[in-house]
This record gives sequence, C-alpha cells and structure tokens, in this order.
Amino acid sequence: MISNASKYSKIIKAEALRLGFMQCGIAKADFLEEEAPKLESWLQQNHHGQMAYMENHFDKRLDPRLLVDDSKSVISLTLNYFPDAEQTDPDAPKISKYAYGMDYHQVIKDKLFQLLSFISEEIGEVAGRAFVDSAPVLDRAWAKRAGIGWIGKNSNLINKKSGSFFFLAELIVDLDLEYDNQFETDHCGTCTKCIDACPTDAILSPYVIDAKKCISYLTIELREEIDTGFKDKMDNWMFGCDVCQDVCPWNRFSAPHTEPLFKPNEQLLTMKREDWLDITEDVFKTIFKNSAVKRTKFKGLTRNIDFIKKTL
Repeated sequence: MISNASKYSKIIKAEALRLGFMQCGIAKADFLEEEAPKLESWLQQNHHGQMAYMENHFDKRLDPRLLVDDSKSVISLTLNYFPDAEQTDPDAPKISKYAYGMDYHQVIKDKLFQLLSFISEEIGEVAGRAFVDSAPVLDRAWAKRAGIGWIGKNSNLINKKSGSFFFLAELIVDLDLEYDNQFETDHCGTCTKCIDACPTDAILSPYVIDAKKCISYLTIELREEIDTGFKDKMDNWMFGCDVCQDVCPWNRFSAPHTEPLFKPNEQLLTMKREDWLDITEDVFKTIFKNSAVKRTKFKGLTRNIDFIKKTL
C-alpha cells in the first residue's frame, strides 16, 4: 500500500513540473548541522562584506522549524533561466543572464503560491511559507539535501542534467512527505576552471567565496564606490557576473528556458557599447521596468558603467 507521504510527494512534484519548475526535491525539515560551522566561519572572516543581513537570524538560517511552526518538510524547486539569445555587441557592458527578463522574485513567488494553494486544495489545510532568495534560508543546502545536485567549487548548486543556470526556491510546510536522498557525490572532481577563470580571485578556495571580491557583489550589493584595485578586473560586467558558470563544463547541458516572463527586452540585447555609455534614466526605466536590475537603481548602474568604461 502506498503511504500518504509517498502519494502526496508524487502529486506535489507533478504539479511543480506542470507549473514550470525544472526540478522538485523534498527534504526533512531539520537542523543543518553540517552547514552551521561553515556559515559561522564565513561570517567571522567577514566574507559577506556589506551584506549585514547575512548576520541576522543565524539560528533560523540553520533550522526551518524556527521559520514555520511545526514544519516537517522543505520542498526545494529549481526554475531554469538560461536564455536562447545573449547581448549582440561583444564590446557592450554585460549583464548577468538571470536578469534578462522579469524579476525572478515576482515570477517564482507567484508559482510558489500556486503550488501552496494546490497542496491545500488537494491534500487539506497545510500551513507553509514560500521563500525566494529574500529570507534566511540556505537554499543550496536544502536543494542538496533534496537530491537536486551538489554544491560546486564556485558555491553554485550544480545538476548533472541541467548545469547551474537556474533559480532556487522553497516551500516549507507542516506536512510529512517522502524524502529524497541527499546528493552525496561531488562531480567537480579535479576541475578548477571556475577558480582559475574568476577575474577578481573571489573564489579563495574550493567552496569558499569572498563576496567582497565578487563582481556580482561589487555591481549589485556594494553601495559605495568600487575600489580602484578592481579597475582592470571587472571583465566588462555592469550587473552581476556569469564567468564561473560560463566556464563550468556541466553547463554544456544547459538548455534554453521556456518561461515567457524571462524573455528579455529586445532593446537590452541589441544595445551597443555607445548606447550603454550614454544611457538615460528614461531608457533605464523602459528596459528594466520589471527587472531585477532595478535593485541597483539608475545611479548604481551608471556607477558601474562609469567604473568599467575606461577599459571597454
């Protein structure tokens, strides 16, 4: 006889795929014992820079039962964002692929709420919360526990069949489900391509990132002026950075997404170097109307462009 936990898990995973998620895995809501000392050490060494929010809710980051009362399961999901086209001018300032389309927070939250609603309708009253990159949840650790993939040397979660160009999200629910086996094998082997390719040497050692050196941090999180020591190391990036993913051999398996809301503004892809150097606030608002790039604001993006333009 199939248990309720097994039956519920199967219908949840089927609905997740129907909603457009690429993978769905489930782990038991428990204390992340293995991650606790790693997180503490990373914070103590100030590798998080100005991301002070990483210091908050330390206990909640390690135990989902402190986020959702009586939580039993962490449902981990991935959503592909690999584009079928990229910026056409090789000399133009570059923007990370994940920010080509609509802000992923909006897109994924909507899908998560639909999935949570489905669970309540099909199974019964279930308490739970949806998380997308904006709450104290260690999403890569949970995705690994849910069997989706392993954490690579660049600290991104990698899946053997689809690489790493995908978003991570979670539903934490007070429902007993059938749990997937944790992904145990590290398939990076002796490869160090991501470490060798990082323009700013932000990957201090396998699995350890100094965010203060990461181009994504410098162009998005950092609110003050970028240190001049990075002047010739930005590799033409004005928002985010994809270098460590672009060189990863596992991303040869990346396939274009099928999410209409991630389709980029055509103008974004065709703008030439000169267009970016002369970008106005009105053009910024038009291109990035519903984009994650709005997080930097016009002032932040032009700061980044001004910083790299002498090397363009």
